[in-house]
Amino acid sequence: MQDVASWSGRTVLDVGCGTGFHLPWFASTAAAVVGVEPHGDLAALARRRTRRLPNVTVHQGTAQSLPLPDASVDVVHARWAYFFGPGCEPGLAELDRVVRRGGTAFVIDNDPTRSTFGAWFRRGYPEVDPVAVERFWSTRGWSRTPVDMRWSFASRADLEDVVRIELAREVADEVLSTHEGTEVDYAVNLWWRHF
Repeated sequence: MQDVASWSGRTVLDVGCGTGFHLPWFASTAAAVVGVEPHGDLAALARRRTRRLPNVTVHQGTAQSLPLPDASVDVVHARWAYFFGPGCEPGLAELDRVVRRGGTAFVIDNDPTRSTFGAWFRRGYPEVDPVAVERFWSTRGWSRTPVDMRWSFASRADLEDVVRIELAREVADEVLSTHEGTEVDYAVNLWWRHF
């Protein structure tokens, strides 16, 4: 992401910030960081995680109705918050409203066309059409950077727990029965757009 746009000294919005895992990382160089999370219990955890960081605030809210003023952020980070393009138009309209001119937004989502986890994802979510997703983002002026990474767990039980969060029980059991070890190669798409 830093190769595309720096957030140093700028205002960062983390949409769907969850428990606030990424907020301290942004706060280490950003002027201000705002987390927005729809689930109240997760927003409370994010507030607790960042309570000693004076440049971080966390709001409960949704991507479709961001609790922020117009043109108030420079960089947006949304990791697994927009889910596969089609259907997220209201959230993207909100980005048009809150991102300042010269700002950049990043959306990170699964790439079902590559990696071991991508194959698992296709089994679990056959209705997701990667061609339609690519068309959705590219026709709206977003660029794609493919990223290869890896999940590595301390135990097999941890791996299994995470896979069972990501996939329906039946699909998770099927893929886990053919996969050994505590690591899984994983591919994502980093979608980004300058405003």
